[in-house]
Amino acid sequence: MEKLTHFDAEGHAHMVDVSQKSHTARVAVAESAVQMLPETLALVTEGRAKKGDVLGVARLAGIMGAKRCADLIPLCHPLPITKVSVDLTPDDSLPGVRIRAEVRTTGQTGVEMEALTAASVAALTIYDMLKAAEKSMTITATRVVLKDGGKSGRYEAQP
Repeated sequence: MEKLTHFDAEGHAHMVDVSQKSHTARVAVAESAVQMLPETLALVTEGRAKKGDVLGVARLAGIMGAKRCADLIPLCHPLPITKVSVDLTPDDSLPGVRIRAEVRTTGQTGVEMEALTAASVAALTIYDMLKAAEKSMTITATRVVLKDGGKSGRYEAQP
């Protein structure tokens, strides 16, 4: 296991100095899922949720979450994000909604945390918009599935 870079020699947390790193194109993809009862999923797919367009609002929330990642995660660097996309797919086999967030930048550090934040905020928004109908929903399977760019190169999660 590599040395944890967010701790100094004395074990104190600090923000990593990336000033000597090269600017490279970077991408990260994260996914999450919100499991719910089939009746709750029907509210989403049939457009009957009382709070409105669940998937549209969750998509915007995920994008906004990626843009605010450095405000939420203490040691994240603020990054010039060049792309954020959040795809939400109803899935009867869960049942629930699958979330896929992609974030891109050209910079000195990766965007894994921004992608994870986008997926997580989208999932939390789905929960918020549907909690009146079902409080037992579960947010699950949040993980990075792709990271590329920078010194450490490419990572792809196993299916």
